[in-house]
Amino acid sequence: VQLQASGGGLVQPGGSLKLSCAASGSIFSINAMGWYRQAPGKQRELVATITSGGSTNYADSVKGRFTISRDNAKNTVYLQMNSLKPEDTAVYYCNYRKYYSGTYIDYWGQGTQVTVSS
Repeated sequence: VQLQASGGGLVQPGGSLKLSCAASGSIFSINAMGWYRQAPGKQRELVATITSGGSTNYADSVKGRFTISRDNAKNTVYLQMNSLKPEDTAVYYCNYRKYYSGTYIDYWGQGTQVTVSS
């Protein structure tokens, strides 16, 4: 599975950005896609995930500000980020989780930088 992410950039506090990530290759029908982020000096953390059935999960720090969605026909996941804060600054990584035989494999995109600064 290959993941191509786009949409990062520099935005002022309070602004918005939308990230996109398209998956290609060996796509399984049962999967989850999502976004994780890693700030300098910190561990990678979950931002939001969405299953192929549409169930979503968000980090507490982004609830009410970020919205994850997906287009199954295009194997693409989106992250709409509103009311951005400086602490949202990080490299954002797209994730594709393939479930099979009671376990799973994670695939990662190349990362896209999001910088929130005035």
